[in-house]
Amino acid sequence: MISDVMTEAKDKMNKAVEVAKEDFGTVRTGRANPALFQKLLVDYYGSPTPLAQLASMQNPEARTLLVTPYDKTALKEIERALVNMPNLGANVGNDGETVRVTLPELTQDRRKEFVKIVRGKGEEAKVALRNVRRKAKDDLDGLKSEVGEDELSRAEKELEAITKSHVDAIDDALKRKETELLEV
Repeated sequence: MISDVMTEAKDKMNKAVEVAKEDFGTVRTGRANPALFQKLLVDYYGSPTPLAQLASMQNPEARTLLVTPYDKTALKEIERALVNMPNLGANVGNDGETVRVTLPELTQDRRKEFVKIVRGKGEEAKVALRNVRRKAKDDLDGLKSEVGEDELSRAEKELEAITKSHVDAIDDALKRKETELLEV
């Protein structure tokens, strides 16, 4: 019973760390990267569809990304979604076949802004970890009548250690992303 609670908590915490790393990848560093558009939803025949399902993306130059839709009728909607994407500041152009996204050079102020955004995403991930820990602790407390005090105490200490290791993993990923952003 305790092992089930701990396994579930570990799995959820691992997922939270992975989501945080994916979120960090969506913040640009000066190079055009298809990961920037991973979570971009395009209105395709009335339903929000991820851009990766509608188009292929190539990176011909450092700050340029070519988006080639599989269905040419979606070209205008893809262009509209890219233009309306927050925190991008890119020039978006359409030649009838592809959409060309050119990212501007990052200024030092813009880099610092991106660092703030990444720190916010890191804090959201830590909140998710704390929520998982709280639920696991509540589940452990629910087992009080079925298991001994010592086992419960050991499980709570293990839960704290697991939580700390996952928070450290998020902090490490955050530090790497910050140095990547501030690197000129």
